[in-house]
Amino acid sequence: MTAQGFFVLGIIVIMVIALVKEVMRPGLILFSALIILMIFGIIHSNELLAGFSNKGMMTVAILFVVSEGIKQSGALNKLAITFLPKRRGNIRLLFFRLMFPISFMSAFLNNTPIVIIFAPIVKKWAEDLNLSSQKFLIPLSYATILGGVCTLIGTSTNLVVHGLMLDNGYSGFSMFELGLVGIPLAFVGYFYMSYIGVHLLPGEKNFIRRPLSDQKDYYYELMVPADSPLVGQILKNGRSKDLKGFDIIQIEREGIKLEGKTPGLTIEANDHLLVAGKSNGLDIIKDLKSVRLKGLDLLKNQVNSIDLKQYEAVLAPRFPGIGRTIVEFNFYDHYQAVIVAVHRNGERITSDLRSLKLKEGDNLVLLTTDRFIKNWGDSKIFYLTTYIGDHNENTAKGKKWLALSILALMVAGATAADYLPKFANVNTDMFFFSSIAAMLMIWLKIVPHQKYTKAISWDLLITVACSFGISKAMQNAGVADGIAHSAIGFAKNWGPIGVLATIYLLTNIFTEVITNNAAAAISFPIAMSAAIQMGVDPKPFFVAIAIAASASFTTPIGYQTNLIVQGIGNYKFRDFVKVGLPLNIVIFLVSMLLIPLFWSF
Repeated sequence: MTAQGFFVLGIIVIMVIALVKEVMRPGLILFSALIILMIFGIIHSNELLAGFSNKGMMTVAILFVVSEGIKQSGALNKLAITFLPKRRGNIRLLFFRLMFPISFMSAFLNNTPIVIIFAPIVKKWAEDLNLSSQKFLIPLSYATILGGVCTLIGTSTNLVVHGLMLDNGYSGFSMFELGLVGIPLAFVGYFYMSYIGVHLLPGEKNFIRRPLSDQKDYYYELMVPADSPLVGQILKNGRSKDLKGFDIIQIEREGIKLEGKTPGLTIEANDHLLVAGKSNGLDIIKDLKSVRLKGLDLLKNQVNSIDLKQYEAVLAPRFPGIGRTIVEFNFYDHYQAVIVAVHRNGERITSDLRSLKLKEGDNLVLLTTDRFIKNWGDSKIFYLTTYIGDHNENTAKGKKWLALSILALMVAGATAADYLPKFANVNTDMFFFSSIAAMLMIWLKIVPHQKYTKAISWDLLITVACSFGISKAMQNAGVADGIAHSAIGFAKNWGPIGVLATIYLLTNIFTEVITNNAAAAISFPIAMSAAIQMGVDPKPFFVAIAIAASASFTTPIGYQTNLIVQGIGNYKFRDFVKVGLPLNIVIFLVSMLLIPLFWSF
């Protein structure tokens, strides 16, 4: 490798470190790397800008609008209420009935809105069936990932790889081509989660052969006034007769924390009680005279307690208070909501909230009114905003069917594009049909025309666009050739299969710590160069990159949907490692068997 090649490699290493440490948003990091490469003449300005006009990137942007139309129509809410079982049954069948429909939808829609809509619904559904929601929220995210690898439009990564193939003179993927391996992988994922993952997931584990005790997933911090009838009561196994339906998890008294199930524990005046209940707990607590809910005093008597509701909000990268404490940011003045708890990496934080610095992915439990959803429900500063226990949808029935019909026609048109009659110079491809679908969503007022830009994740688009430039720089500087040569030397005893496995693992490792699109961009030129040097068809390598870049199961930071369910499900980082790492290995092994079977070298 030349000195120029080592320079580019150094820039890419710094870029990866910056992505891992989250120095800035991914789009800005990749864009900064490209500017540096342009300054030193590695790429020309037209090569830097090429990604911004790439058809794959534009298709990703347009599909955001289509997905928003489905979301706004209420079709996903209706589907969720329809297909989720109304009764408890065999747990393995419950997993399949949850994951299969989710995967099917994510094959045609952006994964993020699916998880945003379904996460609170699944959480409430699990509570209604007296099951732990922690058994189902990680599978929800994994189902969207597995479904995304089944079609060309299932995830932006597939469109990035498809666009890179077209840019380099290869024929891209057809609509369902990746499904040859994606569909079997999805079913492997279902079986893994049903028979193995279910035992590795956190949450109550006694649901298989005997009924659960009451499942309580919501926590409230209460203060005991001096005149409360609770004063002097002795707790029995963490319960009080005046707090029916709640388990007293912990008592904080003068800075000392006592376990609620401590034998002979007596409640004293000014105790702080941490209690667990169900989603209707707030309504019960508001009517109690024996306790006061922590946080009500912060509302400064501006809100009638009757109007108060409990909400959950997961912070997105656009949230303006990231890196600042709740006091520094003045959260109440911005949103007229009081933070009563923060869930982060499986830890429930209820004390010393004033000095806590807010981070992306934090799940805030809020006390506020329904104005919060009206003002901020569609805002992109939150991944998810939901009234705990509520998932009603009042959208007109006609809009649901209209939105689903537009989606179906888009998919059908893109699938049959090669068989449709050609007219003029029109190229009837995925871009063509998705553009028409997005236009109809707006014209028919399914997506409000005043807010259509809010549906688009601009940082993701910048990341996708810059990915093309990063790949080009690796080709120009000979980095791809050098790494490909090393990969071939390392795996020469196994031939193309060994190189295929090496490229897959390299991409998969990258995607767990940086964005999936950046991982695909780094791996693509290496795969192309390796295929050229070996004199084989690169298509199997490109398929491996598309699958490996999406198969992000081991960390919550590798895929946006994982980060969302981590917040609302109160998972720890290690929960994803424990469940996801074996799944990553299984998906890798099955991919190595199937890819050469359908795409020969």
